[in-house]
Amino acid sequence: MSINDYKDLRVWQQSFALATEVYRLTEGFPDRERFGITSQIRRAAFSLPSNIAEGYGRNSTADYLRFLKMAMGSAYKLETQLLLSRELGYSTDPLAQTAVNSLKEIMKMLNALIRSVKASRSQK
Repeated sequence: MSINDYKDLRVWQQSFALATEVYRLTEGFPDRERFGITSQIRRAAFSLPSNIAEGYGRNSTADYLRFLKMAMGSAYKLETQLLLSRELGYSTDPLAQTAVNSLKEIMKMLNALIRSVKASRSQK
């Protein structure tokens, strides 16, 4: 399969799906957390596919790598927030565990993509 657009990247597709899952998951969070953890989790979740897309759209490999690394930072932030929400009892349903599992897969794919982009850059 050839990559003609960022939407062809499996890591973007899965991170976009995760962001959608996270929005659904956080709908059940307490109203008092609307501007707290709910907002933070949602921001981190949509930052993942957004940074992948923005980096892809840049005209330099260095920028692409920088945005992929920002996406990875958002993934770690999201993981921490999901763990905290579970600890606080906000996300006890199976959707929460599915989100964590999806996130771990996305992180593996991001690492692989970063390594691949670095390798192609060093071959030039």
